[in-house]
Amino acid sequence: MKSNKQTSFDTARYLLLFGLLGSLFIHGFIKYGILNQAISFLIPQATAQVPVINNNTGFIPDWSNINFRNMIIQEDGSITYPSNRGNQTRTWQAGQSIAEFLELGDFEESDFKLERLMLLQVNPNWKNLKLADFDLLTWQTLPDLSNAILGLKNRNAATIPPIRDFLQKLGISPNQTIAQVLNNPQLKDVPLAKHINLNQYNIGSIPNIHNTPIEKFKDWQDSLIDGVPGLTDLPWNKLPNLPTANTAFIGKVDVVLRDIEANRVRSISGSYQEGFNVPCRQNNCAHAEMAGVGKTTGVQWISGKYQQVRGGFGVLGSLNGVKEPTGRHPFGSGFKQVIWDINEPEGSMTTAMFFRVCKRIAFVRTCSPYFIGPVPFINYREKDPIIFGNPPSIVN
Repeated sequence: MKSNKQTSFDTARYLLLFGLLGSLFIHGFIKYGILNQAISFLIPQATAQVPVINNNTGFIPDWSNINFRNMIIQEDGSITYPSNRGNQTRTWQAGQSIAEFLELGDFEESDFKLERLMLLQVNPNWKNLKLADFDLLTWQTLPDLSNAILGLKNRNAATIPPIRDFLQKLGISPNQTIAQVLNNPQLKDVPLAKHINLNQYNIGSIPNIHNTPIEKFKDWQDSLIDGVPGLTDLPWNKLPNLPTANTAFIGKVDVVLRDIEANRVRSISGSYQEGFNVPCRQNNCAHAEMAGVGKTTGVQWISGKYQQVRGGFGVLGSLNGVKEPTGRHPFGSGFKQVIWDINEPEGSMTTAMFFRVCKRIAFVRTCSPYFIGPVPFINYREKDPIIFGNPPSIVN
């Protein structure tokens, strides 16, 4: 039978051994990233993604089940920038829909062609709307409306309640055609909303406003997405146009590798400004290595969570330090597809959408880098097909 002294000695030896093994175990966890991987299993990961269609050439978003409302941003942000109306600030919070802070002009010259939409296409219940529901009407003057809406100039002002009341507030007789009153200097640069309450009038009180393309209204670019009633919930397959991905340049996700990877130079990710073969010359280059035809095998699409590249142009190009996550544009210029989280043990990765701000300042169009995001996009597993789109350039 062991003495108390021997028992204490054995206990101390066991504690010392367990402490040594525990230290080595923790050291291995940290050195080889096993700790991070274990934590990733314990902490629930975001699984939100857009619905997709697998056409064997790559995952295509199911545009019929996508709208602006379900584009939910994951991180807070705020920017201030110059505009034709002075400095403008936009702020957003994680959990918000991008429709609440992105404007129509942010998608000007994108493949979406939002400006071609008419209210009757966007909202089947347009007759129940008030003028105040249509955001861009808050800054329209009577000359603006007359230039936008076909045939409005030829109508008698007294037969159109909001215009009749507006003219009477200014002391102008409405008993004439709108064309006859347009030369009155009192109308210059005076929005209707300054003198009448737009909430008191149905949208149909102004003839043909419902079938006038958005682009006909002055400064339509300044309207928020959710300032066009119904656009937030409109399925994207109902938009005037959608990008057609270049399915001639495709591949497969061969293997995903986490951020201990360094100095990857066979890149097919980047930006419009730097091109799409920007090498990752840093110590943390998490990426997906691709497989495909010819030189496609072995190319690396770097995670934008770790690598930033130059983006934007013009005055707004200086926002976010001129930087945006590296990525590609297989679905056009409306947004950027960025590899985001890499889960090497599970052989999977998430991608995200990133958006930008665009304005016309002194008639010159300028855009920020694509840094507004992430918004969950398509998730992939190893051996899944993936579309690279344009440009189809590959470094040696």
